[in-house]
This record gives sequence, structure tokens and C-alpha cells, in this order.
Amino acid sequence: MTHGNDSDSSKKAWLDRPESATKIFWILCAVCALLFLADALYVKHPHFAAESWFGFYGIFGFVAFFGVVLAGAQLRKILMRKEDYYD
Repeated sequence: MTHGNDSDSSKKAWLDRPESATKIFWILCAVCALLFLADALYVKHPHFAAESWFGFYGIFGFVAFFGVVLAGAQLRKILMRKEDYYD
């Protein structure tokens, strides 16, 4: 005898299961950490002094993306319309 929940969970795609999303998150964190550490493995030829800092591009990218997200949240307040705006 099968229960409704058992058959539903077996039919879900692997990306729909919460444990798969958690695994993907931690795999991406590991890849980001490895790429951050890989910054120490090559010789840099910087144009500016800040480019020679360890992990500069990773940190710069994170801060820039964080700024874009914060700016988007503020822009949403300006551009957001009511649900029935076009009615």
C-alpha cells in the first residue's frame, strides 16, 4: 500500500527536492571558495595597486552585486505599481 506522499516524492525531479537544492548550494559555495583560493596560484600584473590584493576580484564582484541588489530594492519602491494599475 502506498501513501500519497510517498508516490509524490518519488515522482519529483531531483531539483524539486529540498535536499538537492541544499547540496547544490554547498557545492557552489565550495567552488567559490576554491576559485577565491586559486587567486594565490598565479602571478598578477595589476594596473592599479588594489588589483594586487588577494581575492580582490572576488570581493569586488560580491560587493558590486550586493550593491546592485540593494539599488534594485530601492528602485522597486519607485517603479512599483498597484496590481490593478492597468484596469
